[in-house]
Amino acid sequence: MSASGTDPALPLEIHDLTVAYHKKPVLYGIDLEIPAGKLVGVVGPNGAGKSTLIKAIMGLLPASSGWVKVFGKPYRESCHRVGYVPQRESVDWDFPVSVMDVVLMGRYGRLRLAQRPTRHDREIARECLEKVRMLPFANRQIGNLSGGQQQRVFLARALAQESDLYLMDEPFVGVDAATETAIITLLRELQSRGKTLIVVHHDLSSVREYFDMLVLLNMRLVAAGPTREIFTQEILQATYGGRLTILSDVAQAIGEGG
Repeated sequence: MSASGTDPALPLEIHDLTVAYHKKPVLYGIDLEIPAGKLVGVVGPNGAGKSTLIKAIMGLLPASSGWVKVFGKPYRESCHRVGYVPQRESVDWDFPVSVMDVVLMGRYGRLRLAQRPTRHDREIARECLEKVRMLPFANRQIGNLSGGQQQRVFLARALAQESDLYLMDEPFVGVDAATETAIITLLRELQSRGKTLIVVHHDLSSVREYFDMLVLLNMRLVAAGPTREIFTQEILQATYGGRLTILSDVAQAIGEGG
């Protein structure tokens, strides 16, 4: 932890964060710093608090104790610098909006109160849809897309925010191989432009390939640091306990890193 606790160069800084549901803690005493320009995987078993961490960072869930700072300030003061891709399961896909409408929502944080999106905003939205290869679907109702297409649209919405920090909750779940490849390619492009990305992820076999930093979580912070250093059998066992079954490709990935 930095001496002042307010280093504006840090995209994310968390100190002693505890979050509870109905007085039952689900995250305990999290201390974490995320440097700029990292592609970070948040990994842990089901119920470990991965999605809770993302929501607590954004203030969607209240903290029982501790604090979160984004670029050295409370989230509400830096939210315009944060893009968010939620879990697909948390979205009402029957809501009657088009693909273009969803992506334009990413521009609202940059508009004045009651201001409608401008031609410039629409052009940015079109460019973001083009990046995720969804521009031909701009007028399609969001609920009439496949799971992979929906995820691409929400990624385009996050891109339209032109953020510095991206929070993504399981963006690879329920998508086909082509979409997964397109997503990770785009994340790496954002990283190359100095953006910081924090991604909740469940597939251990792709962790070493995708992320240069990991946060291993199981209600408490087990480990955080460079993937090459903490993606080990011992730390994974400490994270997953008896629920960890190392598949052959995961074991091979760990072995190749040693």
